[in-house]
Amino acid sequence: MDRTATALAEAIGARIKNERQARRWTLDRLAEVAGLSRRTVVAMEQGAANPSVGSLLRISDALGIGLPALVEPPSLKPVKVTRRGEGATLWRSGSGGCGVLVAGTEPPDVVELWDWTLAGGDRHDSEAHAAGTRELIQVQEGCLLIEAAGQSVTLEAGDAMGFPGDAAHAYINPGQASARFSLVVFEPGVGSPARPGATGA
Repeated sequence: MDRTATALAEAIGARIKNERQARRWTLDRLAEVAGLSRRTVVAMEQGAANPSVGSLLRISDALGIGLPALVEPPSLKPVKVTRRGEGATLWRSGSGGCGVLVAGTEPPDVVELWDWTLAGGDRHDSEAHAAGTRELIQVQEGCLLIEAAGQSVTLEAGDAMGFPGDAAHAYINPGQASARFSLVVFEPGVGSPARPGATGA
């Protein structure tokens, strides 16, 4: 991991540990609720892992705080500004693609705003999010293929679509040029006892 990724992993690890301890949960309890191995949770808390987006979602859902609260520094201000380059890069491909969480809201109804770039041939597969999750995408540059809800849809620059995020889905760049898109994820009822658990993303 580079220095920025290491600093982010350490900050996330400290937040996971603080949230877990605030609930008086053991590492085993958090691992069980999140559906992850104890070893994975320990590595994440120590900042030694470069966790997948799916693992981060499992942890944030288990803690009932939502992904933005896990990766962004806490703020008491009602207005939070994320300057260019300050978002949390939570996914990278070997060919230079990246998924950056640039803004988000707090529970119970969590909204995440992402800035994604897929290099030519990149593919990001996502497991199902928690029940009721919806996603909105708008392509800014290039061509994007979305596999969701049993359909494959090709989007060009300026095109947009919405789909249920509570089933497995994928974002694919079928071309050689980079594709860039904005992604909004809406997860209702995060932290609600009645909310069905997520299977990761």
